[in-house]
Amino acid sequence: MDNLTHSLVGAVLGQMGLKKKTGLAMPTLILAANLPDIDAACAVYGIESLPMRRGITHGPIALLVLPVLLWAAMIAFDRWQERRGKRPSARLPIHPGWLLALAYIGCISHPALDWLNNYGIRLLEPFSHRWFYGDTLFIIDIWIWAALAVSLWLSLRRERRGAGDWRRPAWIGFTAVSAYIFVNGLITGYAEARAADRLAATGRARIDLVVASPPPLRFWQRDIFWRGAVVDGSDAGTLSLDLARSLDIRAAPEASYTTHAGDPRVAAAAARSAEARAFLFWSRMPVAAFGADGTLTLTDQRFRHPLAVDRFKVLVSPEKVPTRAGEAPNMTP
Repeated sequence: MDNLTHSLVGAVLGQMGLKKKTGLAMPTLILAANLPDIDAACAVYGIESLPMRRGITHGPIALLVLPVLLWAAMIAFDRWQERRGKRPSARLPIHPGWLLALAYIGCISHPALDWLNNYGIRLLEPFSHRWFYGDTLFIIDIWIWAALAVSLWLSLRRERRGAGDWRRPAWIGFTAVSAYIFVNGLITGYAEARAADRLAATGRARIDLVVASPPPLRFWQRDIFWRGAVVDGSDAGTLSLDLARSLDIRAAPEASYTTHAGDPRVAAAAARSAEARAFLFWSRMPVAAFGADGTLTLTDQRFRHPLAVDRFKVLVSPEKVPTRAGEAPNMTP
């Protein structure tokens, strides 16, 4: 998820009452909720950063070590302020045990949220490079922003007024967001199951993968991407679900197409191109297109929307793409 969501989650956890457990609780929760994203610095490498993100800093070793480092830094900051005589008098004393617990709570909330979208996260890195996908939320969810922000504002407002029930809005917001996530999970599961049934009825011998992806804002809809056995020259396609209109799965405008992902020239080109290797390591549903000039274009089925495709696309120059003897380059339909 985006860092605003992570920050709001940390703040709401604090307003649920955790901030009263120790001094520096609120900043610890907010910083910890964002801490695994220190790998965002890899973005300077462009496409080659794809296999670097959501990996080692989101895995079990980092989730054990990062909270301890933050805990030590917060204690050092508190002592530094005290030595300089600038420690706020109203701040609660540091409780080392609770401060460490809050650092772990905030930090673990991060991969738990990241897993919910279809971008992917390597939860077991460095022990396994496997990607995990929740396919439940869009990476930026305005409805979660709104629920968390309103509940946080109401809780802080009540607290400033001295109301005894100032924690209640934060708890309500947390519960509402949890229910929202649960419902979205049900929608995704329903969409994938119905899509698989529809595809099986078409006579395809094999369906390899069905992914239901929530679009921005419209959580009641799903863009459904599938991969399977080749029929009529196609091995992939797109379906859709809109619960506001119907419980049935519908075909999208780009109903079926050929991915060329298994073409041996793709693997050969990846061996010669660092960007292509990085992209294919990250890509869950790669699509390859061979241009008339021999250029190879790699995209991902999940991110072929015009607003997203340029961020998730690799062009491999013709000199790095081998050609089959006596055969013209493939062209996507």
